[in-house]
Amino acid sequence: MRAKLLTTATLTVAMSLALLAQAPGGGQGRGRGPATPPLIMTSSAWEDGGVIPDKYTQAAGATAPSPELKWSQVPMGTQSFVLLMHDPEPVLAKGSKMDITHWLIWNIPGTSTGRADGVAAGELPAGSRQVSMRGNGYMGPGAPAGPYHHYTFELYALDTKLEVPMGTPQEAANTRNAVVNAMDGHVLGKAVLVAKFHRQ
Repeated sequence: MRAKLLTTATLTVAMSLALLAQAPGGGQGRGRGPATPPLIMTSSAWEDGGVIPDKYTQAAGATAPSPELKWSQVPMGTQSFVLLMHDPEPVLAKGSKMDITHWLIWNIPGTSTGRADGVAAGELPAGSRQVSMRGNGYMGPGAPAGPYHHYTFELYALDTKLEVPMGTPQEAANTRNAVVNAMDGHVLGKAVLVAKFHRQ
């Protein structure tokens, strides 16, 4: 009977600890503070889920500029950011899981609060590297007439910088895989911003 009581008490303590761990702050500070706020990304050019202006798309030509992006509520300990813009609707080959990489930029400094309108192509002065399927820079949305495509901008806050070379546009899919693999275990926060586009 005594052994049964001890087992019940042990289970009760374990359950209490598990509930504390799930509470904001992981049980530290006895629930006095709010949970860490999520990373947020916005653009002055469109609202999340809205239509991206033609200025930033292939409707304006192959050299359309990248849009302004801003982020806030950056997690403590952030050393760099990764920004991925992709079109989840199509895939590059039958059976492939890789959709179209419109912009991948990594090693954005952890002190950054965004990207200005019209980021230059190539390796940037602060050490950021970038690639897309068609160049070493931003490639605007280019969906044909028909249903809207949902271009997804994903921002990741990392606790490290990534040792991934820039690569060529022809290697964009491999570079993206390398960046994603290098990010594993280092993501402190994620923000998503969606833009719709199709040609009129």
